[in-house]
Amino acid sequence: MGLFLILGLPVAASERPNIILFVTDDQSPIAGCYGNQIIKTPHLDSLARESTTFTHAFATTASCSASRSVILTGLHNHFNGQYGHTHHFHKFACFPSMKAFALPQLMSQAGYRTVQIGKLHVAPESVFHFDHYLKANPRNAKQMADACQEVINEDSDRPFFLYFATSDPHRGGGRDQTFPGKHQPDLFGNRPNQGSHQGIDEVFYDPKDVIVPGFLPDTPESRAEIAQYYQSCSRIDQGLGALISLLKEADQWEKTVLIFTADHGMAFPGAKTTVYEAGLRVPFIVRDPNAPKKGVSSDAMLSHADITPTILDYASALNHQTNAPQKPLKIDPVGVGENSGERPKTYHGRSWRDLVGRPELRGWDQISSSHTFHEIQMYYPMRVIRDRNYKLIWNIAYRQPYPFASDLWAAATWQAQWSKGKDANYGQRTVDSYINRPQFELFDIASDPNESRNLAEDPAYQKILKKYQDLLKAEQKRTGDPWIMKWNYE
Repeated sequence: MGLFLILGLPVAASERPNIILFVTDDQSPIAGCYGNQIIKTPHLDSLARESTTFTHAFATTASCSASRSVILTGLHNHFNGQYGHTHHFHKFACFPSMKAFALPQLMSQAGYRTVQIGKLHVAPESVFHFDHYLKANPRNAKQMADACQEVINEDSDRPFFLYFATSDPHRGGGRDQTFPGKHQPDLFGNRPNQGSHQGIDEVFYDPKDVIVPGFLPDTPESRAEIAQYYQSCSRIDQGLGALISLLKEADQWEKTVLIFTADHGMAFPGAKTTVYEAGLRVPFIVRDPNAPKKGVSSDAMLSHADITPTILDYASALNHQTNAPQKPLKIDPVGVGENSGERPKTYHGRSWRDLVGRPELRGWDQISSSHTFHEIQMYYPMRVIRDRNYKLIWNIAYRQPYPFASDLWAAATWQAQWSKGKDANYGQRTVDSYINRPQFELFDIASDPNESRNLAEDPAYQKILKKYQDLLKAEQKRTGDPWIMKWNYE
């Protein structure tokens, strides 16, 4: 039995659970367990029946790389330096100093076998290093699960931490050439002509049956793209089921904490790359075999910034007094002139471990969000403070038109409405109001969950606006946001 020192005390590896962080790519909380009776997600629904389902979980930004950097550091991207995408010419990366707080190597230091499979999409490797990297088609979560069998079955006295990240249901893979309209829907990773991925029993959806969210227009193009999105989500579900089966066969299921979430909301204009609810709300289901209650729902407001400190808590590697690692990793010296970044002192998030199986616990009533880039050409910084009553969005670059991600601009759902002119409806907005935004957006989120009525310029709400501006400034100061200076000179 392996022993590891935590706060100077020996802790047996067998006393700590395996941990799986299952992260999908652009998935909203649309599933049977979240009330959608059309989409087929039987394995996720089954998981929810023995887990805690969080109904108010939020990404900190609806952009892939930036969001994943927060998931794996517990620090907002405006602090960790991953302001946007890391691949190709975008070239954003975390500061080298983030290694001290980043999850993968801290888990290795805590005695875990660290394993990554699928989409990583963060940089640099020196900050986000895993012990083992597995290969499989990230569009086929079942194939990914099969590739994890050796790790799950390994006879080891060290528990494993598995970061399992799909590329579904991200847009991609071409367009549906059978669609009769001018604007053909994206395939969302599905095979054309109702083909199937290897080993997958694909679930196909009739566009007339899907449920159109309130932020989208109810059009043939939108329905067709939602149907493709549903299919991609159902493919993920089969991979989740395969992974759970492997854990049960290896007698690891009752030794494993499984966290299921997404990097942010679905890849539609009005969700992804925005800080509206559809962009930030994510599925969040946690199965802890030792939870006092199972099959419960919690409305605690969680943030992706909370994931790293929570996983370290499960690994007995979190210092609760400082809300920092028990033993922050040493930072390698950097070259002359290189900006290593400010060394973190405390996580921006906090551990929600005690909430699992205890839906009656209170005190989780506010989140903040921070978006700056998606693609490099998409500079549009936005900051958010939200509680159970109001939500304030600060569009820092409000004088410029809202920029589109390349795939979202090309989306059939958007193009169909764009072609109708600026006054065409787009969900609760018009095409023009979606592109041209005010400096502040204030919503009574309790009574207006679709964010349809901006109260920021209403004289009756000026005291509330000032209150939430002050709350936002305080959060920016707490999390080391450089954009806080924009309050003073713009």
